[in-house]
Amino acid sequence: MRHRFHSICPYFAMFPEEFVQKHLAWTQPGDVVLDPFCGRGTTVFEALLRDRDAIGCDTNPVAVCVSRAKADAPSLRKVLNRLDELENLSRSAPKPESPEEFFRYCFHGSTYRQIMFLRDALKWRRRRDDCFIAALALGLLHGESHRTAYCFSNRMPRTISTKPAYSVRWWRAHGCMPPRRDVFSIMREIAVYRFASDAPVNRGRVLMSDVRNASERFADYRRRVRLVVTSPPYLDTTNYREDQWLRLWFLGGRSSPDSVSITNDDRHRGPATYWKFLEEAWAGISRLLADGAHLVVRIGGRRIERDACKEDLTASLRRGLDTRVRLIDRRTSEIRHGQAVAFHPRPLVAAVEHDFHFRIA
Repeated sequence: MRHRFHSICPYFAMFPEEFVQKHLAWTQPGDVVLDPFCGRGTTVFEALLRDRDAIGCDTNPVAVCVSRAKADAPSLRKVLNRLDELENLSRSAPKPESPEEFFRYCFHGSTYRQIMFLRDALKWRRRRDDCFIAALALGLLHGESHRTAYCFSNRMPRTISTKPAYSVRWWRAHGCMPPRRDVFSIMREIAVYRFASDAPVNRGRVLMSDVRNASERFADYRRRVRLVVTSPPYLDTTNYREDQWLRLWFLGGRSSPDSVSITNDDRHRGPATYWKFLEEAWAGISRLLADGAHLVVRIGGRRIERDACKEDLTASLRRGLDTRVRLIDRRTSEIRHGQAVAFHPRPLVAAVEHDFHFRIA
């Protein structure tokens, strides 16, 4: 049965756990596995489930929160006790200021007050129980409320956050009003559901870090990583901070996607700067890799073709790692059910993805 932690929070451009399971065959129990673009933590979590040690990093707070919640989960008892404590505190909390138009349409008034309390109260960067609760909230924050009672918002996609002005226009045009949802009751029920699958015995380590600083941030893992399974941001495909702006807001960010600081790691307009970034990324993990380590990279983009991708990716690895790498396998697969299909009739994502398996020579 699929582990119930996997779907705590949907994340755009994620690869399936089977992809990681396949390549864990190149490691033994106790080996260290790394994902330097960890997203929702599939690589880290699957490695832990199979008795490997696992580390990961990302620059997106949403990715770090979700990955860390799964990789270093508290017990269900601690989660439920903390939810009880937070709910009691929320009853005497000051009423938040009148919300902006988007939030009035997005959340029922009582639901908004609970969300605002959690936004201010959760110490997700420091407490394991709060991190898990925050990850649960991120997965429930918005969704198709006309189909499920397990989301807090007015009708919205579950995977990405639509822009405020567009959302308000759409809700008005379709007469959609936000449902009244009890945040704490929903999270208790979902927490019990998630913990029906046992958490891994091993605990992983997930850091908020630019991949280019990974060797310094994970200094105690130098020359210990036996396998890297990762998927860097695709060339000219998406902007994670823009697409996840509402979840970023919940974690303490700004209330508008236009105000979110966009880094060059999220979207690359030109191939030259993209491959240079990846060269710097590989240099950032180079001191972590053991001799003979395997590197599995899933990559794509609207302007990346397989043969050119092979040459450019290989070159970026050789320059970044400053060593020889040997290509073991490559595969190309068509994206038949990409998540962007739900939001655009002709989605601006790669029609294919390329999987490359290298080994340090």
